[in-house]
Amino acid sequence: MKDGIVEDIRVLRGAPCGATWTAAEKVKGMPIEDALIRIGLETQFECVADPAGWDPIYGKSPVHFAGYIHQAALRRAAGLPPNPDAEKGIPRESLEDYGNSADSPEGAPEDPSHSGE
Repeated sequence: MKDGIVEDIRVLRGAPCGATWTAAEKVKGMPIEDALIRIGLETQFECVADPAGWDPIYGKSPVHFAGYIHQAALRRAAGLPPNPDAEKGIPRESLEDYGNSADSPEGAPEDPSHSGE
């Protein structure tokens, strides 16, 4: 990030469906304030999870979880504090796991098309 603009995003770990890589590309060049909103929306749009599959414990669909987790990861990567309002109702372990790249394995694929599968 330079002068509040997202210059580049390196995905260390993403959604199995590939939504992370598509969403990351679409927010490059945006001011961080806009990118934080857009990454959640793009992830939800690209996500292949069933939006009707509401989680009975947390009361959210997997599509909403995906958007919030991606937004939290971008906030953390940009060095911004968490947004408790946006993250309300999301399991803390989900936010900690997906928002922290420090425990990503070395050599993790940056793009699902390079995963060797």
